[in-house]
Amino acid sequence: MAKKQIKSKQRVADYGEVYTNDREVKAMCDLVKDETERIDSRFLEPACGNGNFLAEILTRKLGVCKRKYKRSPLDYEKYSVLAASSIYGVDILQDNVLDCRRRMFTIWDKQYKAVCKSMCNEQTKEAVKFIFSRNIVCGNALTLMTVDENGNDTDIPIVFSEWALITDSQMQRSDYTFEQLLKEQEPDKDEQLSLVSDTPSDEGIFLKKYITHYRRVQKNG
Repeated sequence: MAKKQIKSKQRVADYGEVYTNDREVKAMCDLVKDETERIDSRFLEPACGNGNFLAEILTRKLGVCKRKYKRSPLDYEKYSVLAASSIYGVDILQDNVLDCRRRMFTIWDKQYKAVCKSMCNEQTKEAVKFIFSRNIVCGNALTLMTVDENGNDTDIPIVFSEWALITDSQMQRSDYTFEQLLKEQEPDKDEQLSLVSDTPSDEGIFLKKYITHYRRVQKNG
C-alpha cells in the first residue's frame, strides 16, 4: 500500500505540503549515490517534512557503516554517530520536525542494537538524540530564521552545527548562523536535496566551538 502523500488539504493549501513517494526518493538519491554512501558527506533537506529523504540517506550511510565496521562494535558506533551528524533538515511545521527526529533516531537505534548488541551504550544514544535535535530544526528555509508555533518567522536565526571527528574519539562541534548567506543569495526554490558545504566558515557567521568525546556531545547543550 502506498504511503499517504498529504496529511490534510488544509496543510497543502497553507504550506504546499506534499510528501514524496519512496520510489521518487530512492531515484533522486541514486542521482548522488556515491555521496549518499560516503559516511561524512553532508546533506541538507530544506523542506524535510517528516524525513523521507533524510531517512533514506541515513539508511544508506548506516549500511556502509555496517559493511565496513560490523566486526568492530566500537568502530561501528563511532562512525554511525558521524553518519547521523552529517544529515540536516529544516521544516516550518513543528510536528514534522518532531516526527522526523524520532524517525531518524529509530532508524539509527535499530541498526545500532543489531550491530553492537550488548555493547550498546546509553550515553551514545543520548548523544545521537542530541545531534538530531541540533541538525533537524523548525524554521523557514528561505530566510533561515526560526519560526513560532504558527510558522511565522521570529528574529532568531537558525543555527547549524558542523560535526567532525578530530581524533579517534573526540568530536568537534562548530556552530554557525547562515542568516547572512541567504539574505545575500537567492535560494533555488526548486531544489529539494542539497549538500551543505564542507567549508561553512566561508558561508556563515561562526558562533562557538566545542570539543568532547562523541558519546558526550550532549553535555555541551
